[in-house]
Amino acid sequence: MNKAAMAASVEQTTDEATMPTTFVPSPWRIMWREIYSDKLALVSLFMFIFIITTSFVWAAQIDQDTINRVNLMQRNLPPGGDFILGTDSGGRDVVPQLVVGARNSFVIAFIVALTASLIGILVGLFSGYYGGHVDNVIMRIIDFFTMTPTLMVTIVLVIILPRTPFFLGFTLIIFSWIGMARMIRMRTLQQGIMDYVQASKTLGTPNIIIIFREVLPNIVSFMVVNLTLLIAGTMGIETGLTFLGFGLPFGTPSLGTMVANAADPLTMQNRPWQWLPAALLILVMMLCINYVGQALNRAADARRRRV
Repeated sequence: MNKAAMAASVEQTTDEATMPTTFVPSPWRIMWREIYSDKLALVSLFMFIFIITTSFVWAAQIDQDTINRVNLMQRNLPPGGDFILGTDSGGRDVVPQLVVGARNSFVIAFIVALTASLIGILVGLFSGYYGGHVDNVIMRIIDFFTMTPTLMVTIVLVIILPRTPFFLGFTLIIFSWIGMARMIRMRTLQQGIMDYVQASKTLGTPNIIIIFREVLPNIVSFMVVNLTLLIAGTMGIETGLTFLGFGLPFGTPSLGTMVANAADPLTMQNRPWQWLPAALLILVMMLCINYVGQALNRAADARRRRV
């Protein structure tokens, strides 16, 4: 090789070494950028974090016995004085009930949503990856749960089982994993025909490694979106069941038990401080989760991203 050819080869190698590499942002960075570019979603995220953090910190300093202590001399007091939001029909301060109720409602919704998501992710991954008879069996089971009257069965189970937060959460989980399983199955089917999956199969990589190390990271953004919306949906279901009298037992503070005070026409018309703060807090939390979920949904779809 002559000197000119050697010089050209060295120059080409140097140019390739100095070429900038393409930066591929992680799914978490993409989601944060999408939320940051949407000011409404950003404000909603910080507001939701503030509400949850305040409720946990404040509730840890509240004596649980004080919340349920009845004082007939302070029944139905309007807001003002020592009671910022007044008292309920049992003479209990509304503020501690609101704080502890927000914490309890969020904990139940988060645990139910997280557990249901894990079940749905596992079911959807195996159904979409293996396909064939495995997919047919799993989809028939999902179809059965889909056709079941969810609200009616949930109410029956709540009546049969002990009225505790654990069994209420268990009842909600039974039907909450279906949507996640369907979504993960669809995404896994799309990933299953990709070249990287076929190449891993050709190289003899075990299926369990392909599922959890290669397919799962590529659909994590969709899982976060579904989890966010599932938390909001579970909070709504828990509130609705408690309002109907099939949720948490009496004496367990939650936003649903406070809103249930509106079932009394006299309380709804003349004593709005006993149910309106809880209803407004539920509305604010739902809106915050919804706006953040919309931003995450755009982040999961490259065609709809703002940045």
